[in-house]
Amino acid sequence: MSEAGARGSASRLHEQLDLISELLRKLHGLGQLPEPDTDQGFRESQTELQRLLDALHPADIAYVLEALPLESRLAVWQRVKADRDGEILLEVSDAVRETLIADMDEQEILAAVEPLDADELADLVEDLPTGVLPELMASLDAQQRERVQAALSYPDDQIGALMDFEMVTIREDITLETVLRYLRRFDELPEQTDKLFVVNQENLLTGVLPLHWLLVNSPDKTVSAVMAPDVNTFHPTDDAYAAAQAFERYDLVTAPVVDGSGHLIGRITIDAMVDVLREESESEALSRGGLREEEDIFASAWKSVRNRWAWLAVNLVTAFIASRVIGLFEGSIQHLVALAALMPIVAGIGGNSGNQTITMIVRALALDQISPASARRLWLKEIIVALVNGLVWGSVIGVVAWMLYDNLPLGVVMTAAMTLNLVLAAFCGVAIPMLMTKLGRDPALGSSVMITAMTDSGGFFIFLGLATLFLM
Repeated sequence: MSEAGARGSASRLHEQLDLISELLRKLHGLGQLPEPDTDQGFRESQTELQRLLDALHPADIAYVLEALPLESRLAVWQRVKADRDGEILLEVSDAVRETLIADMDEQEILAAVEPLDADELADLVEDLPTGVLPELMASLDAQQRERVQAALSYPDDQIGALMDFEMVTIREDITLETVLRYLRRFDELPEQTDKLFVVNQENLLTGVLPLHWLLVNSPDKTVSAVMAPDVNTFHPTDDAYAAAQAFERYDLVTAPVVDGSGHLIGRITIDAMVDVLREESESEALSRGGLREEEDIFASAWKSVRNRWAWLAVNLVTAFIASRVIGLFEGSIQHLVALAALMPIVAGIGGNSGNQTITMIVRALALDQISPASARRLWLKEIIVALVNGLVWGSVIGVVAWMLYDNLPLGVVMTAAMTLNLVLAAFCGVAIPMLMTKLGRDPALGSSVMITAMTDSGGFFIFLGLATLFLM
């Protein structure tokens, strides 16, 4: 989809959200009448809302549900047709899914999830009420039950948890004409089928046959003469994010999953990998801000407090440390009041520079672009960048400080403090995520909070310390 097309799609979705919100407000107002069901306006609004919801894609309904407050969200959810519930539950965020499932009884939940594929069921099982699980598993046939259990046996961040079991396999010793006849027996091919998986009698993966090769080669040729080895084969214990990067790098649509002996056990599709990349991006953004988990923006205040309190406590401690640093130089500030006006500039610019550095390093770590040998070069490079920026922009703000306060030494101190704090920000911007990685933690976890704490305290200390040495 082009950029203009994406903007148009987003614009239409926003318009539909506004229209749904307006219809809900209208229904709420009309619902105050003694007999709303007999009111023409009420019925027309109900019909229009139902028409809108029926026309929306499940992903768009998920967007609408996430953008509505709880009362309106449940009002829309109750109007969604039952046969679409499962698809929508897969699309919404974990936090919103919890509120929707809480509004359903056990029979509604079973009716929603039973039609789903094994890999989709595995995505939802952890969010379902415990009482529903025995009946759900009993309703599955032996093959489905085995597949769900197989997917559940792997952690969420491994390929095995995301495997799709719906795929087309063929033998290598048959002709392409036989393959075409075989494919015509399907009512429809599994989604994202761009290649057929070639296996031998022992179900060992021997190659792949892209569909377009099937069409452009002579029907008399055998599969073994046309097929290609698949270099992008994954194992169920492979890291899902690394696999998603491979999909992005090689423009894959599907890829086979094999066990340790090379037996074909499933496939990975592009839609699952896109979800992995999106979730990783969201998780990294949340971690940088010190949020423990994804949050429903309309969640109760208590849930939001529990999600946010930990890093706020850390921030409180670091802010107190910064205030004590300032307290060490109370006499200097009283002697030269301009210091109080200028010191937030030094700390603020240092924080911004540190966040730029830390963002680049966290991204490079996520892409496995940093080795122990390259880390030293990164440190040197970032410090050089900080020195140049510090000297340039420090000189600018130094001249401004000189002109404002008619104090040349103050301008020089401002330049030196800015430069030193940017160097500190660069050092910490590389050191913090590297240290977190070495400790086995997410390098993005609370990175913004920590770099801000370092540049605030360090900036205040450097600026006020230099001022005390050279201006008092």
